[in-house]
Amino acid sequence: MKTKREAANQPEEAHAGRTPFSQDPHAVREPKENNLEMAIGHEVRAYRKKLGITVTDLAAATGISLGMLSKIENGNISPSLTTLQSLSRALGVPMTAFFRRYEEPRNAVFVKAGQGIELERRGTRAGHQYNLLGHIDNNTSGVIVEPYLITLTADSDVFPTFQHEGMEFLYMLEGEVIYRHGDQLFQMQPGDSLFFDADAPHGPEQLVKLPSKYLSIISYPQQNSRS
Repeated sequence: MKTKREAANQPEEAHAGRTPFSQDPHAVREPKENNLEMAIGHEVRAYRKKLGITVTDLAAATGISLGMLSKIENGNISPSLTTLQSLSRALGVPMTAFFRRYEEPRNAVFVKAGQGIELERRGTRAGHQYNLLGHIDNNTSGVIVEPYLITLTADSDVFPTFQHEGMEFLYMLEGEVIYRHGDQLFQMQPGDSLFFDADAPHGPEQLVKLPSKYLSIISYPQQNSRS
């Protein structure tokens, strides 16, 4: 088994299989006046794919040309009410369904320093202090994200076998721990991070320097988004 420090000496292995990122973190959305068209197009495409039909199939069912449907799905034009009515009949959804994404609120949660909700997660051991820093349920992304500030003290009980669905990201703030993920060990010091599939057994294997603090950000699909 290799610690993180040992693994850092093998950059070729660490970067193997990397693919280019498809999302620009500095990108901006279309101008406000085009948001409605984009929202309608997104819903038309989503409902079409849910039925497992092609653009050609939808064109045949509605009498709308392929070119027009392509423009609608890409948010390039504003479809008429007659067109939306044809699409709603063909896709088997009410017309109001096409506006759902446009009308949904986008929420934000602000937590002042020291005011996170202290709680015990399932499987928590003595001395593992969890502070939930924010939570937004039922959002438009289809993903639930839970950010925690975790503090380990001298009384903490080492427990390296947490397992749960989703992905997890750790960022070390203070102290030092040897963290296990599956059969790998990572020496985590302030500034280090670890991103992993949370379905594998994971957790602090050895508390080297206490107290230790790190951010844990867990993400998993919303219940209504799972197949």
